[in-house]
Amino acid sequence: MTLAQTFSICSTFAAAGWLLLIVLPRWRVTERLVISGFWSIALSVVYLVLVVRYMPGAEGGFGSLEEVRALFGVEALLLAGWVHYLAFDLLAGAIEMKQAKEAGIPHLLMVPVLLLTFFLGPIGLVVFLIVKSIRLRRVAEVTG
Repeated sequence: MTLAQTFSICSTFAAAGWLLLIVLPRWRVTERLVISGFWSIALSVVYLVLVVRYMPGAEGGFGSLEEVRALFGVEALLLAGWVHYLAFDLLAGAIEMKQAKEAGIPHLLMVPVLLLTFFLGPIGLVVFLIVKSIRLRRVAEVTG
């Protein structure tokens, strides 16, 4: 399998997980495969294979921006970095959905939060934490 094929498969796989979170969040399959973290684990295995295969002996590292540039100058490691983002952003979305359900946050409110997490990772996570905090504060005021 080529790196381009791996990129396409992983990107499509992650997008399918996000689609399930957004469109079918309460479907048993979504809960068991995506919200459980399994979908992200599958991507993490691809990441592991890429890192084990291509990182040993590669130039660069994580000590400076120049080292990171050199490391990601290796196409396979650039792909590994992409798969890393896919896995962690999807895991963040899965955790958001699990916590949103527990906090009673309406799904329609979660859709834009999930889209932010899908496209802008940490920004979506920060927005989720704000939404959750507001929701929990309001629930406490009502029940308190």
